[in-house]
Amino acid sequence: MFELAPVSLWLEDYSALKQLFDSWRAAGVTDLRAHLAEDPARVRECSAALKVLRVNRRTLELFAAADQQTLEANLDKVFRDDMHHAVHHELEALWEGRLEFANRSVNYALDGRRLDVQIRARVLPGAEADWSRVLLSLEDVTAEVRGAQQLRRSEQYARDLFEHSPVSLWVEDFSAVKNLLDGVRAQGIDDFKTFLTVHPEFVTRCMQEIRVIDVNQQTLRMFGAASKDMLLNNIGRVFRGEMHESFADQLLDLWEGKTFQQREVVNYALSGDAVYIHMQFSVLADHLADWGLVLLSLVDITARKKAEAYLEYLGKHDVLTQLRNRAFYAEELNRITRKGPWPLSVIAIDLNGLKALNDEQGHAAGDALLRRVGEVLAKAVDAPACAARIGGDEFSVLLPGVDERGALALQERILSMLDLNNQFYPGQPISLAMGMACCHSGDAVEAAIHRADQAMYAEKIRYYQDKGIDRRQAG
Repeated sequence: MFELAPVSLWLEDYSALKQLFDSWRAAGVTDLRAHLAEDPARVRECSAALKVLRVNRRTLELFAAADQQTLEANLDKVFRDDMHHAVHHELEALWEGRLEFANRSVNYALDGRRLDVQIRARVLPGAEADWSRVLLSLEDVTAEVRGAQQLRRSEQYARDLFEHSPVSLWVEDFSAVKNLLDGVRAQGIDDFKTFLTVHPEFVTRCMQEIRVIDVNQQTLRMFGAASKDMLLNNIGRVFRGEMHESFADQLLDLWEGKTFQQREVVNYALSGDAVYIHMQFSVLADHLADWGLVLLSLVDITARKKAEAYLEYLGKHDVLTQLRNRAFYAEELNRITRKGPWPLSVIAIDLNGLKALNDEQGHAAGDALLRRVGEVLAKAVDAPACAARIGGDEFSVLLPGVDERGALALQERILSMLDLNNQFYPGQPISLAMGMACCHSGDAVEAAIHRADQAMYAEKIRYYQDKGIDRRQAG
């Protein structure tokens, strides 16, 4: 039975080790661990005290030894390196009087292979007094240990990928949300969109039922949280405002079976700043039945959104005056011409003396005057009216739904604002020439603009005549 056992068996004589332990006790040693730590040579002394009496066939196969003599002659190659760290456990068990022990250790085959082994040892009956007969079994667990190590490495690799991903990652549990949706279906609801319109509180309830399992480091940076607990304890500050509407759309997609979704949403950092996000939502394949595990990736697109907004602003605004530009003015005029509302009043405005100022003081001085005109018109003109710079020193105000009386009142307001502005900037007063016209249908718009321009030019001529200035030189 010993010879044919499927595990490695060693019959050994530990009597010399017991004598060594007895001598240490007689010398006053009480803490074996500390005693061995003082001098590493003491561990090797313990190992040298062990005598191999017999090994079985499986042992020779495991350690690649031709026979027992070859194995015994090369025990220094079998018991070496990191094996000495594991042997402390075995020695302490014997020191404490235990007659059997189990341990996981490392040995080496004679062909150089590293073997992870599970050791079980027992002092045989009749040898309790002197430890002269100890039976050890060694089970090769190398494959198991390496598999566990590979699993740990894989888990750590996956954890590192999650934790240090350059995008925000959220692992969430949507199972309670699925149960709520299933409950609505069970009530016979078919038109879920109408249901949400009638019961907006259902969206809020679903949001409250989401359980956040984990988030990564980029998430904390994105939302300005010092820790995961800090973020999760303030989740209501992150998901608010327009998030309610976008989550309603997300629920509609889930209702229709779309377990992978992409959309742009707005969240909020803990500082209160809006964070524009491109979100990808995916129910993991193994959890399609219960939505128990959902992965969300969030990419911060705030910078892109700001750039897009700025480009859109530039497309519709005059950079110098911050008023609407000619392109927007033309588009708005076309829209009103097609759809109204009527009547439409138009105020044509021109800045007096800009050319002379540019010639005398330079274009920087002229630009400053134009900016001041922008300030005046921005304060005087309210939506839905539109004030625009349509040329170098030319401005226009469109007043949809406003008759002559309303247009004249706005002209008075502009002049009042202009007077305040000139008081604030006493060095260089602004003078505006204005003309107004009104029409009641789309086919009369062009004529009204022409009349407003003519009235403005007549006002401009009077201004220069009163000043005694040649208008062709003054601009």
